[in-house]
Amino acid sequence: MTLTIDAALVRCLIAAQFPQWAHLPIAPVAVSGWDNRTFHLGDAMAVRLPSAAHYAAQVEKEQRWLPQLAPHLPLPIPQPLAMGAPACGYPWRWSIYRWLDGEPATLDQVGDLNDFATALAGFLVALQQLDASEGPRAGAQNFHRGGALAVYDAETRRALRDLEGKIDTRTATAVWEAALASSWQAAPVWVHGDVAASNLLVKAGKLCAVIDFGSCGVGDPACDLAIAWTFLTDASRAAFRAALPLDAATWARGRGWALWKALILLAGHVQSSAVEAGRAQRTLDAVLADHRSA
Repeated sequence: MTLTIDAALVRCLIAAQFPQWAHLPIAPVAVSGWDNRTFHLGDAMAVRLPSAAHYAAQVEKEQRWLPQLAPHLPLPIPQPLAMGAPACGYPWRWSIYRWLDGEPATLDQVGDLNDFATALAGFLVALQQLDASEGPRAGAQNFHRGGALAVYDAETRRALRDLEGKIDTRTATAVWEAALASSWQAAPVWVHGDVAASNLLVKAGKLCAVIDFGSCGVGDPACDLAIAWTFLTDASRAAFRAALPLDAATWARGRGWALWKALILLAGHVQSSAVEAGRAQRTLDAVLADHRSA
């Protein structure tokens, strides 16, 4: 049975559990994401509902940890206001957040990409410095973000075989093996887990907020580096790297995270559009060029 997540469902949930907000208008957010469906609740709040069972655990994790992380970070992150329970035929917990202004980052909207990269690096440094001793360890609950890349080894090598003759698989294999050759040796640190342009909000040309911590956890920060190849240019990638106190091995693992996602998209191992495939090809080109220069 297909679950329909629409404004009518949200209206039912709000009316049943938070009647103080039942008078507010509800409308879907233009760019809602895949893991969750997001809706405006009036002008100052957002409702987020997991779209499938394997995303449902993210709700309680964000409710617990985001209020503890937020005061120590240099940019706003989502602020949970309430947590809803299953109702109205919807089977999982869900959240209400304070609305954050800004638009998902695009190259056209960012005023100075070097400044953007440096601000993002500063946010990640602050996140990595927070106490992670009790944070959720990387695993299936966050798709292994912060964990060992080896969990995706079989999938990546299958993609490489499927792309033989279509890409430079020799260099791609070298990138992957370099990523697998090291591991994070320090204490686990906090990771966002999905540092993508769609989760970085921009206002007046500047990075103004970081959203969607559903894949957050503690472990190896290399997974948060993929943005260097998925969005940044050569110069801004250099600025990003210069502002991060991470060694060459961690950077190589970051290339591995970017490579894995690009390869499975290009090989058709996950559903993607022509636009996403084009982005994946650009990411692959950037990863391979960066590896060659290194």
